[in-house]
Amino acid sequence: MLKIIMGLKGSGKTKILVGLVCTAVNEGKGDVIVIEKERKLTYDIPYQARLIDAGSYDIGTYEFFKGFISGIHAGNYDITHFFIDNFYKLVKDKDEEAAVAFLQWLAAYSDRENIEFVVSMSSDREKCPEALKPYLI
Repeated sequence: MLKIIMGLKGSGKTKILVGLVCTAVNEGKGDVIVIEKERKLTYDIPYQARLIDAGSYDIGTYEFFKGFISGIHAGNYDITHFFIDNFYKLVKDKDEEAAVAFLQWLAAYSDRENIEFVVSMSSDREKCPEALKPYLI
């Protein structure tokens, strides 16, 4: 399942994401992964969640990001949740069509592998592409 938290800067997206991480850790039966650009969430999320500083991996393209996520999962099949904070800060490619295609791939990957993905994005909800509206929370 893919869930997208979308809103403009300062709208509380990260706070919602942190709450969902805490719930996943407390109620889940598998491993929880949190991917962010920097280690800003170190003291906000439970220590049981694996925090990955994606900034040190220089994710440039969506293809690289697909491989990054697939590689993390290949190393640990007990993962039940992936949380991705500040999606647009992680990938240098700002093309909207490419972002939509990646998120659709993520939704399909999520269904196939039975992993819940939650992605926070700094963007205007009113300008959300139609293809992503079913995933908004």
